[in-house]
Formats: sequence, structure tokens, C-alpha cells
Amino acid sequence: MSQTVEYVFDLAAPNGYLAWYPLKDIVSRTGAQLVVVPVFLGGMHKLTGNAPPMMRDAGVKGKVPYAALEFHRFLDRHAMGRFSMHPDLPFNSILLQRILAAASDQAEMQRLVETLLPAVWERNIDCSDAEIVGAELSGAGFDAQALLAAAQDPSVKQKLADNTASAVERGAFGIPTFFVGEEMWFGKERLAQLEDYLSGGKP
Repeated sequence: MSQTVEYVFDLAAPNGYLAWYPLKDIVSRTGAQLVVVPVFLGGMHKLTGNAPPMMRDAGVKGKVPYAALEFHRFLDRHAMGRFSMHPDLPFNSILLQRILAAASDQAEMQRLVETLLPAVWERNIDCSDAEIVGAELSGAGFDAQALLAAAQDPSVKQKLADNTASAVERGAFGIPTFFVGEEMWFGKERLAQLEDYLSGGKP
């Protein structure tokens, strides 16, 4: 029986972009099932007292430059040459996350991730502009009008809030976070540990 990897995810996190593509390779190699769990990173930060690393670590000598070095090493290692740091970071991702939460099933949600990740982290679209986001959705074959309308539905808004609260309750505090059952891993640097676990190793 295949294992399920729950990916606690927000499009506003650059490390969420970096983790997505290697994670897909891992689930393919191990035969695992991928489940995307959209959350609101801004809400997660409020619930946990966390903050974006460049803000949280700004006063620690050497830490932010080293984090940038590791970030670019990861990009190089995984040949992610199209990545472009968003000039508005940190930005509000609530519209994008509600669109993910409005997906009819995992297949549609993951197609939305595949569409929106490069829009955000390669072309740096304005993530709060419904017209721009809608154009990306339409261009990928989605019913943009329906998804944008669904993103304003109270039940979809509540679903995203519930996902966020539940992830924090389970121990999540940032993106990317991965769960296999009750085992949790945080950070793109833990992908090798995740793959080892899925292949029969220990967490």
C-alpha cells in the first residue's frame, strides 16, 4: 500500500517553489501519493509567532547571506534557472490560496499549483490582482471566472482557515512542511530524509 505525503503549501513561499519539483520526483520514485494542503502562510505566522526568514534573522550577523548562498546552491543543484525572486516579497497570497482551496479535487488543485507556481516565481505576477491571476488561469484552460467567484465563497474561506489552524495544531510553522501520517519534516533540506522514510528508513 502506497504512503501519502501531505504537502502543507502556500504559493507565497519561495521555498515552496523550490521543494515542489524535487518532491514530485520523490513521490514518483517511491510510489507515494501526493496530497496538497493549501494553507495561508500569513495566518500560520500569526498563529505561531513565526516570520519570514529575511525579517526574522535580519539582526543575526551572517545568517541571511548564508541562507541566500544555500538557496542559490539548491537552485543550481536542481537546475531551476527560471526562478526569479518576487520583488514584492513578502506579499499577501490569500487570493491564490483560496483559489487552491476552491479546487474540485486533488488533480485540479495540483494542476493549479503547476500553473501558478511559474506565474508567481518565474514571471512575478501581481498576486493580489484578480484580473492578472484570472488571465493566468484562463491561459491554462481553467474556468477563471468560476474559480475567482469560488474564492470569495464563505465555505472556501473557512476551509482555508481550517486547513491553516489544523496544520499548526499538528506542529507546522512554515513552508514547506511535509507529513506522512504523524511524522513531520520542515524545509526543502529535509527532502532526502523524507525520501529515505518513504523508502523504508526511519524519520
